[in-house]
Amino acid sequence: MIDILLVDDQPLLRMGFQLVLEAHPDMRVVGEAGDGAEAVAKVAALAPDVVLMDVRMPGMDGIEATEQITRDHAASRVLILTTFDLDEYAFAALHAGAAGFLLKNVQPAELIAGIRTVAAGDGVVAPRLTRRLIETFTQQHPARLGTAADARLDRLTDRERQVLIEMAKGHSNAEIAQALGLSEATVKTHVSRILPKLGLRDRVQAVVLAYQTGLLRPS
Repeated sequence: MIDILLVDDQPLLRMGFQLVLEAHPDMRVVGEAGDGAEAVAKVAALAPDVVLMDVRMPGMDGIEATEQITRDHAASRVLILTTFDLDEYAFAALHAGAAGFLLKNVQPAELIAGIRTVAAGDGVVAPRLTRRLIETFTQQHPARLGTAADARLDRLTDRERQVLIEMAKGHSNAEIAQALGLSEATVKTHVSRILPKLGLRDRVQAVVLAYQTGLLRPS
């Protein structure tokens, strides 16, 4: 059973998400919050597996709440709900430790799959949304991408760097295998080595690191 906390300042949206989620026997909404401060308190009290987090809310916003939750309650994974006009906020939330991001108008099947992925310990990185997010963030904060040298990259082999670049493009293990001419099992092994070498939690953090260091640059 995946325990979920819904965080959004619009009660109707929370109600809609709850109806979708609880139609699945492996998901249970254990609580709701209307702002970031309430979300932090509810996470401490309920210890949900996944927090569906809005970004722009009154009082404490979703970014600050995500920072506190990922710092103090690491077992609760944060999945950001965003819209295209909030891409820069989504990037900040990912940098704060969120496990991924989805659009608020996401199809129910994609929402369910995203929650299951995050609950399993991986990150949700959709290629189309990743490109849009990075492009928007680059336009508004050009100095914060592609300029931060990171000695951790020196720990990687050439093949691991190639796999990291493909990960940062939002590609699945199967897609990486096809692009690099490897077996999917080999790619999975590379990924399992890359993340601890870089001190990263999941593929989302790999995206952030790849763009911040200039290993992959926005088109």
